[in-house]
Amino acid sequence: MEKTIYIRMRNRVQKQPKATIYLSDAAQIIAEDSILLKLQQLVIHQLSERDGNIVVIDVMKVIQHITNSFENLDVQTIGPAQTIIEVVTKKKGVSIPFFLLIWFLLFFGSALTLMNFHDDVSMRSVQEKIYTIITGKKEAKPLLFQIPYSIGLGLGMILFFNHVFKKRINDEPSPLEVEMFNYQMDLDNYVILHENKESMKHIHDD
Repeated sequence: MEKTIYIRMRNRVQKQPKATIYLSDAAQIIAEDSILLKLQQLVIHQLSERDGNIVVIDVMKVIQHITNSFENLDVQTIGPAQTIIEVVTKKKGVSIPFFLLIWFLLFFGSALTLMNFHDDVSMRSVQEKIYTIITGKKEAKPLLFQIPYSIGLGLGMILFFNHVFKKRINDEPSPLEVEMFNYQMDLDNYVILHENKESMKHIHDD
């Protein structure tokens, strides 16, 4: 009598170089307790230097490993058809001078960007006109208006990025995080499609 198991491939998994990839690493598994542990410990890939830093595990390869190792199993797949294995190495710590250099470039680069933007839209003359409308007086440097505006600009950027240093203000993702997520999804789709093209090329060459 066939036993039914359900597997759902994970989207992306990080592993160390030369690591052994088990089925539990690449997929979520639902099966009877009698075979669940054996399925989780099933080896589906062994990382090597030839793999580079990205490996795509296709669900068809996973099904092949399962059917070769177990009999009378009905494999049902749910979700994505591939898992991306990202080979990560231990990152070196960033030196303090390099960190300060990056901070310096980002700080003054952002400041110059804001200043150039305000100059392009004639923000100074606009603020002078708003000050004149509110107070009825002309002022070349309306600090009473400019100082709160500058503070509000900084607070607005904090709210936009949803972070105060490493602390998140709320659970809602920031627009930057959403864009990074979309970029990662597009990158993963490209890697999967490129890997499939390379696999088909090797099959035709053989």
